[in-house]
Amino acid sequence: MLISIRHITRYRYDRAARSHVLSLRLTPPSFEAQRVLSWSVKAPGYDRSLRFRDGFGNIGHLASISEPHDEIVVEASGLVETWDRVGIARGLVEVAPRPVYLRQTPMTAPDEAIRKLAAGIEATDLLARLHSLMQRVRDEIDYEIGATSAHTTAAEALAEKKGVCQDHAQVFISAARVLGYPARYINGYYLDGGSGESEASHAWAEAYVEGIGWVGFDATNCLCPTDHYVRVAWGLDAISAAPVRGSRSGGEKEALDVVVEVQQQNNQQ
Repeated sequence: MLISIRHITRYRYDRAARSHVLSLRLTPPSFEAQRVLSWSVKAPGYDRSLRFRDGFGNIGHLASISEPHDEIVVEASGLVETWDRVGIARGLVEVAPRPVYLRQTPMTAPDEAIRKLAAGIEATDLLARLHSLMQRVRDEIDYEIGATSAHTTAAEALAEKKGVCQDHAQVFISAARVLGYPARYINGYYLDGGSGESEASHAWAEAYVEGIGWVGFDATNCLCPTDHYVRVAWGLDAISAAPVRGSRSGGEKEALDVVVEVQQQNNQQ
């Protein structure tokens, strides 16, 4: 499948910021499930030569602004060809040792409710246990936009019984680590329906299964990633896999606006 993506992130400030440094993880990798045909990133102070691989293997870029500004617009766009690999992610640049993904973070730290959720998984087959966990997470947390924020932890989302894809992914990751599975958070895009156009940045989880490798689990939609998914960045949680992170000097009352367009293209193009 050919999928075109346009992702615009806009920051505005009531009082101008004096300087800004941005770390951008907005470039999808090519691996067995996807091939990047074209891609561009635009941002103030963006230098294409300042490309790096972070500690997880993500492709990153730096942008630096050294003059007063009350707005920043970051745009990533391109065309990606995808294939359905039944959720298995092979061919990625792996930098972090696998045990790193067993480490809980403040965003995924389990409480008694998450430990109880993990303990309730009865399947004995390794892969079946993770599929059961995915279903349990979705059963426990209703999808509700605006119910949580970017700073909501896995434990808080489970307690609220509602959230979005970030919350589903982080609760799954927390419980998977409790069960002894290395697990990681994936940021990317999802084409809903497979035809026409959808507006969706998305998040899901991956867990490592011995004998198979890294397998994706999207608890929001209760399925493993297919050719409707485009992977961008991964990490221990939503913060470490965030597409845009930065620090600034000055600037007050930040307002964030994000627009994402995901559209299937004709394979003959």
